[in-house]
Amino acid sequence: MIDREWQVLIGVLLAGCLVFQCAKETPRQGEGTVQAAASVMPSPSSVDRQGTIGEEITQSRQNAITRAVSWVGPAVVGINVIQIRRYVQRSPFDDDPFWRMFFKPYEWEEKVKGLGSGFLISPDGYILTNEHVIHQASEIIVTTTDGKQYRAESVGEDVTYDVALLKIEGKDFPYIPLGNSDDIIIGEWVIALGNPFGLFDVSSKPTVTVGVVSATDMDFKGELAIEGRSYQDMIQTDASINGGNSGGPLVNSLGECIGINAFIISGSGYQKTSIGIGFAIPINRVKRILPDLKEIGRVDRSFRTGLEVENISFLVARMLGISPGDGVIVSRVAKGSPAEEARLEVGDVIVAIEGKRVQSTADVQTIINMIDVTETQRIDLSVFRKGKLYEVALRLER
Repeated sequence: MIDREWQVLIGVLLAGCLVFQCAKETPRQGEGTVQAAASVMPSPSSVDRQGTIGEEITQSRQNAITRAVSWVGPAVVGINVIQIRRYVQRSPFDDDPFWRMFFKPYEWEEKVKGLGSGFLISPDGYILTNEHVIHQASEIIVTTTDGKQYRAESVGEDVTYDVALLKIEGKDFPYIPLGNSDDIIIGEWVIALGNPFGLFDVSSKPTVTVGVVSATDMDFKGELAIEGRSYQDMIQTDASINGGNSGGPLVNSLGECIGINAFIISGSGYQKTSIGIGFAIPINRVKRILPDLKEIGRVDRSFRTGLEVENISFLVARMLGISPGDGVIVSRVAKGSPAEEARLEVGDVIVAIEGKRVQSTADVQTIINMIDVTETQRIDLSVFRKGKLYEVALRLER
């Protein structure tokens, strides 16, 4: 009897356990779909990052900027130079005619290391940079992105445009095509590449900064005409340009060079640290002088007009009824010259050349230096004579 009771008790316990287990495994209403979905959903760690999802992510990271950098980056070079700088210390007796014979000025030379950027423009090793990067250099070393170093030769230099053409020996170099700086859109993306602060020496790779074209046709003269150079029609960008970036390319999203990075302005003048106001030489100006730099090593600006001008004095300005800064006055017209042919007269006041306002003879020289005589046959003058303004075409005679 006792055995019988134990058997019944054990059976009841087993049945209860079975019912409890079934109830635990049976999903409640609404849970089945969620659990089923979770059972087929892969965990993040199981995603193949190199598979379909990885490819989609990689493609989304690619854009016009990254593609342009991959195209032009290998053609950017770092430039290291040793410059010879000459110094003169005046004698304290320099103003005295007698003691000056015994105390002469002290002169000495000093070797100074400098650095900058450049970029290859042809597979046979021609490189563009700023003239001020290699100014008075006794040695120029170019480093390419594969880490190789080359001793470069200066083929041609132009101080006025601040452009220099270098050459390294070799072939099949990567290079950057020259674009059209007259086709720039204000606000379009631009990329500045170069060697800021000598960082190219760390990895043999250029530093990349990105911005937009902030403005075009920016002219600098007077105090802003650094060391007498002519910075006209400059491209302004907010792409960060720092010390060492000079001579590097400013490229568009098509991978074309539209300018050569030249200088920056900060709140207190010209500094080495960018605050987003940088300027580049338009590449179309560089393309015009490239043949001269290659063939004769300089830019031939020699031409004759037969015209001489002077600054307008206060007295003369009062007689003419104008202000002294309203132009320059013609003081001589040579016989048989282009100036006589254009019917210019002594006493004429030239107020503008090629649409650019003239206030002094220095302005005239700056504008004339910008003229490419190989392409320009004549220049347009705005002339004030006897109370009237005339437009005169002046022929340039080589």
